[in-house]
Amino acid sequence: MKVLMWHVHGGYADAFFRGEHEYLVPVNAARDAWGLGLAGRPWPAAREVPSDLLRAEDIDVVVLQRPEEVEAVHRLTGRAPGRDLPAVYLEHNTPKPDAVGTLHPMAERTDIPIVHVTHFNHVFWDNGRARTVVVEHGVPDPGPRYTGDLARIGMVVNEPVRRWRITGSDLVPGFARIAPVDVFGMKTDELPAALDHAGEDGHGVVPAGDLPPAQLHPQLARRRLYLHPLRWTSLGLALLEAMHLGMPVVALAATEAPRAIPPDAGVVSNDLDALHRAVASLLNDHALAAEHGRRARAHALAHYGHAAFLKRWDEVLGAVVAAAPSRSPLFVPPSPLTERSTR
Repeated sequence: MKVLMWHVHGGYADAFFRGEHEYLVPVNAARDAWGLGLAGRPWPAAREVPSDLLRAEDIDVVVLQRPEEVEAVHRLTGRAPGRDLPAVYLEHNTPKPDAVGTLHPMAERTDIPIVHVTHFNHVFWDNGRARTVVVEHGVPDPGPRYTGDLARIGMVVNEPVRRWRITGSDLVPGFARIAPVDVFGMKTDELPAALDHAGEDGHGVVPAGDLPPAQLHPQLARRRLYLHPLRWTSLGLALLEAMHLGMPVVALAATEAPRAIPPDAGVVSNDLDALHRAVASLLNDHALAAEHGRRARAHALAHYGHAAFLKRWDEVLGAVVAAAPSRSPLFVPPSPLTERSTR
């Protein structure tokens, strides 16, 4: 199939664009949010298409990720998503601002099903009358790279100052009092000063740079454990990558984390004292950390493997194309894919 999708979430696209379809990625001269293109990413199955030439493409299905894309697709292709062009809406995020009362932008669309990335999101969003399905994350396996030879804490987060309590940035100093926390990701250099300004101690919080995966994975895998203090995000892909690497995990029991991290892969709790004790224990016992990491990797491969992720997407895309108006008015994925609306 020819699948149209904007480059919005680089980490997700890295997994999605490795399937067996032809992926069309809009590009414009500005290379902005509406035409980023491949941005130098090595995605052989994806190709850039100038936005003003999309109308000439024989597109089979579009994967929407922003409400504004419904109008943009209609304008650029001459085909209305859900009516003239099979479409699904991929929802990456937890509902905001209200955890349980936020109506999804596609809630009243019966012709565009919503694909949620976690079961948590599926039940917390008000999906209205829209059809819904969950396609859980899957990431390309970076391999068992864990060494844990550095008695330090690793964490990956983008824009930790802007997102602050969402990403648990205010909690990081408590862990940094036990051991240095090396924070990888976009704009992490702003974090120590922001912590000091907020009355927290930024000492021990070490910006480690925004590294491409090929550099990030071996560096992250040298840290003794992975910290996931995020309060309100779907499920960080970096967390799953850390588990694939073979890292033990210490995490808040928030959103999808309790499902993603088994008890024998580390510690998942909202008791900060318990999390601090777990960090100290893993830092002091390399063998214990390595054993938890092996179990984390086994769980990640079994539940968040890349092949299963692509297969699940093939089923969903195939179903929505087969159920296009010219064939059937309903989105009915093959059993057991169908899920009821949560309203």
